[in-house]
Amino acid sequence: MPRIDISLSRRRLFLYEGNVLIRSYPIGIGKIATRTPIGRYVIINKVPYPYSRPGGPLSPYGTLWMGLSRPGYGIHGTNRPSSIGKMVSRGCIRMFNKDVEDLGRRVGIGTSVTISP
Repeated sequence: MPRIDISLSRRRLFLYEGNVLIRSYPIGIGKIATRTPIGRYVIINKVPYPYSRPGGPLSPYGTLWMGLSRPGYGIHGTNRPSSIGKMVSRGCIRMFNKDVEDLGRRVGIGTSVTISP
């Protein structure tokens, strides 16, 4: 089963299959006032967010939300791609929409997520 390791200092999400690194993605993380929580979690749900209407704006969660076992936190896309690589969220992990869609195809409910400083 795949697993996700997130490095806040490197602002990267790493996807492993066993001990083999499969993918690495850039991320946005929580602001100083709303830091991303360190710890071990699992993905508990996956919710696609299509455009609100044809050609309409994206949700703030981009095209996909993957909720973590810590209530209110998740890994998701963004409608602000310039925020990737920065400390800008309310604690969630932000990804480019193409990256969160790729990750979402590779992981399922129950995938372990470790967030480290």
